[in-house]
Amino acid sequence: MTEANLDELALRLDEAVRDARAIAQLSDEQPLTLDQAYAVQRAGIALRVGRGDPVVGVKLGFTSEAKARQMGVFDVIIGQLAASTEVALGDTVDLATMVHPRVEPEVAFRLGKELSPDDDPLAAVAEVAPALEIIDSRYRDFRFSLEDVVADNTSAAGFVLGAWVPFAAHSQAIADAAVGLAFDGRERETGSTAAILGDPRQAVAAAQRLADRYGMPLPAGSIILAGAATAAVALAPGVLVEASVAGLGSVSVRTAQNPGSNDG
Repeated sequence: MTEANLDELALRLDEAVRDARAIAQLSDEQPLTLDQAYAVQRAGIALRVGRGDPVVGVKLGFTSEAKARQMGVFDVIIGQLAASTEVALGDTVDLATMVHPRVEPEVAFRLGKELSPDDDPLAAVAEVAPALEIIDSRYRDFRFSLEDVVADNTSAAGFVLGAWVPFAAHSQAIADAAVGLAFDGRERETGSTAAILGDPRQAVAAAQRLADRYGMPLPAGSIILAGAATAAVALAPGVLVEASVAGLGSVSVRTAQNPGSNDG
């Protein structure tokens, strides 16, 4: 497949994101290798950056052993976080801008210095926070292959960050911390941070390795979303979503009551 073909696929996915429109799976048309899928992802990110939407970090996918087995994969995948997808605390999420929005509770890390390939990964981490990630596959029926989801920037759609706390003081506590996900105060999912690669701190090394392999710089200030600590839950309008991570606190966001509006 030529570079022009890969760029065309990236443009197709970019338009699906901007129009909140489901499209056919890329793999239905022509198989992609994993390297080609990452090339499509890079081209799609380049379109965003060209519109003035910089990359602020990375996110990992398939960090749950059960989810990886379900997809038949043996390694995590990496996507990139665009600045425009961060939802500030107190803002609402408009579901009309998405196709299949779902939410997951996560742990976020922030780098205090550039993370280079040969660095001690945890030595570069300055802060940690509870987080919510909104995922949204742009493919019909939320169905995709490994290569499809990589090309689609690992379904990245939005993220919300709680209060940052010093990593050094909380490093041990987050290894196996209780996690909860609630809608309007009603528990929807529970789990542990240990579901993330056995220890969410392992996500930093995984991000370091994959970012180096696929040409994603990790400068100081970069955010790393470690992966889901529970199953993802479909979002609905007018819901207060809250994630809690024992020892870190909680983070919440509300979906707009009327999709297409900015009301709470």
